[in-house]
Amino acid sequence: MITANQRRHSIAIDEGILFTDMYQLTMAHLYFRMGMHEIPAQFDHFFRSYPNYGSHMAGYCIIAGLEWLVEWMEKVHFDEDALGYLRTLTGGSGRRLFEDDFLAWLKTNGTFGGISLQAVPEGRVVHPNVPLTVIQGPLAMAQILETALLNKLNYPTLIATKAARIRQAGKGNTVLEFGMRRGQASGVNAGARAAIIGGADFSSNTGLSARLGVQAKGTHAHSMVQAFIALGYGELEAFEAYADVYPDNCLLLVDTINTLQSGVPNAIKVFEKLRAKGHRPVGIRLDSGDLAHLSVQAACMLNEAGFPETSIVLSNSLDEMTILQIIAQIREEAPRKNLEAADVLNRLVYGVGTRLITSDGDAALDGVFKLVALQKEDGWRPAIKISENPIKTPNPGRKTPWRVYDDRGLATADLIAVDGEDVQTPESLYLHHPTAHGIARTLGRERISETEKLLQPILDEGQKVYDFPPLPDIQEQRERDLERLDIGVKRIIHPHIYHVSLTRKLWDLKQELISKHRR
Repeated sequence: MITANQRRHSIAIDEGILFTDMYQLTMAHLYFRMGMHEIPAQFDHFFRSYPNYGSHMAGYCIIAGLEWLVEWMEKVHFDEDALGYLRTLTGGSGRRLFEDDFLAWLKTNGTFGGISLQAVPEGRVVHPNVPLTVIQGPLAMAQILETALLNKLNYPTLIATKAARIRQAGKGNTVLEFGMRRGQASGVNAGARAAIIGGADFSSNTGLSARLGVQAKGTHAHSMVQAFIALGYGELEAFEAYADVYPDNCLLLVDTINTLQSGVPNAIKVFEKLRAKGHRPVGIRLDSGDLAHLSVQAACMLNEAGFPETSIVLSNSLDEMTILQIIAQIREEAPRKNLEAADVLNRLVYGVGTRLITSDGDAALDGVFKLVALQKEDGWRPAIKISENPIKTPNPGRKTPWRVYDDRGLATADLIAVDGEDVQTPESLYLHHPTAHGIARTLGRERISETEKLLQPILDEGQKVYDFPPLPDIQEQRERDLERLDIGVKRIIHPHIYHVSLTRKLWDLKQELISKHRR
């Protein structure tokens, strides 16, 4: 068995504890010089706004990336390679940036073993300004964690959100993640995992699928047909060869030459031979042209040949908007061919690549990591950063986010309360807008069916206290959350605004600190 120490030494220096921004280290050094480095601190991670894709905007997000973040935190520490590099760094005068006493402290204390972490579990629906992860621990090491935490949570959350919207647009049909060739280097692994959390059923990423214990999916490329043609054979021979090797997994890409005049007819010939031998063809794949029109025409041809249940996989620059347009066109065009639209739509499988793995339209989630409290002898002191833009003024102090469900059983608001504040027994709840003065509402207890605490303990001073669920459980949690989200909030275009609110106590604390610091 590989020990934790061996795992640490197997991590490349750019993936280990130095997977952070330089200013995290210079701040940690300053805290050390000032004797502040071991003061207990709390940082909140949250995002400020939903992904905005230009022509359309998300009305919710799906959180992902937590398990891999915790795995990384458990493996890394300041080893000799990391400390050796820091010893070489100098400023403009040639003076070393990091002195030996600080490096010695890092050698002894430079792990995340003192960090406690609470988080919203993966797969859950989340909203702006609500703490998604809460970090408590020694100020210096909590500060050093910021960059890696944001890197390992923001991007997966972005991709899981895009995948959920694609699945929603596709009305729950199978979604295949195909983005490995177009994504950002090894980041595609985190992206593919997030896509599966968010709504994709399978990925073409073989190594990632192996790591997750799921079936990798893939067919063949145009190059296979091209190779047969270049050697003097034809498309039919290429299809026949593929069917001989994979008689029970035969899905053929039919648009290398001419989709309707060559590809589909040749695929049908191969399918008839497979059927005669007792095999059931999987279907065809369309990768170019008018995918809606070709789907209708191909469905007619397959039906006439006695293959009404074979799949039609679409895989050309798909995203949620393209899928909506394809569905709308099929609903209009299918009846003209004496087809029920459902006969075409129910057999579609969506292969999504570039626009999913890169979150086309909005390639970054504006997740931030803000200091909200420090502990001194007299207790926890709230910390605040004041911005001229009220949206960028975070909510101070130690807090607990709650989800409030209305009398329909649907989520009506996320309510951020001061830590320890009672939101479960009062006769009514006061919900204040997070930034706007005078905008608030009151919910009577008769209109509330449930209040749910969103954060779960994950690490307690470095020790894992949470069992990460298997992927199917995470996917089921996603579906439960989406089912309890108002349909207007889930609209692909112009979603209704979901309410994130503060309790009166937290609002008053925030205003008090703003006034105090401005004075």
